[in-house]
Amino acid sequence: MTTNWDKLRPVLFESIGTTVYMVVITLVVGGLIGLVVGTLLYATRKGGILQNTAAYTVLNILVNIVRPIPFIILLAALGPVTLAVVGRTIGTEAAIFVMIIASSFAIARIVEQNLVTVDPGVIEAARAMGAGPLRIIVTLLIPEALGPLILGYTFVLIGIVDMSAMAGTIGGGGLGDFAIVYGYQRFNWQVTLVATLVIILLVQASQFFGNWLARKALRR
Repeated sequence: MTTNWDKLRPVLFESIGTTVYMVVITLVVGGLIGLVVGTLLYATRKGGILQNTAAYTVLNILVNIVRPIPFIILLAALGPVTLAVVGRTIGTEAAIFVMIIASSFAIARIVEQNLVTVDPGVIEAARAMGAGPLRIIVTLLIPEALGPLILGYTFVLIGIVDMSAMAGTIGGGGLGDFAIVYGYQRFNWQVTLVATLVIILLVQASQFFGNWLARKALRR
C-alpha cells in the first residue's frame, strides 16, 4: 500500500504537537497534585511531622485504589466524572483530565517513597531548631530528595507518554490517534510504524533529559 506522506506529514506533525501538549499539561498539573498528596502521605504517616492517622489512612487507601487501575479501564470508569468536569468524554481535554488523575496518584506514591529515604536525624535536627513543618518540607525535605524525585518524575513522564498514546482510543488526538485512524484502521502498517518510532524517540529523549537533570541535582 502506497502512503501519501505529502498529505499525512502535516497530520503527523500536528499529532506530535498534540502529544507534547497533552504530556506537558499532565506532567505539570498532575506533578503538582502528586507532589502535594505525596508530601501529605509522608507528613501524616506515623511519626511524621504532621502525624494524622485518619488523614493518612484516607489518602493511602485512595492512592492504593486508583494507582493500580489500567489507564484504558480508568478512561471508561471515570466517564461520568469526565463528563461532569470537562463536558465530554471524548477528545483531547477529556483524555488530559483522566491522564492527570492517573498520573497524580502514581506521582504521589513515588514522592512519598522518596521522602521516606531522607535521614530522619536531619528532620529532627531541624525541628529542634524550631523549624515548622512547612519550612522543613520546602527547604529541607524536597531539596534533600530532589535527585531521586527527578528520576521518579521521569519514570512517570514515560508512563504519561504511553497514556497519551492510549488516549487515541477515545479520539484524544496525538500520536495514538494518528496510529489508530491512519494506520491500524486502514491497515497501513507503515504509518503505525512511524508513529511508534516517534513515540520511542520521545520516550528516549525524556529519559535522557531526566537522567541528566537528576545527575546535576545529585552533584549539588
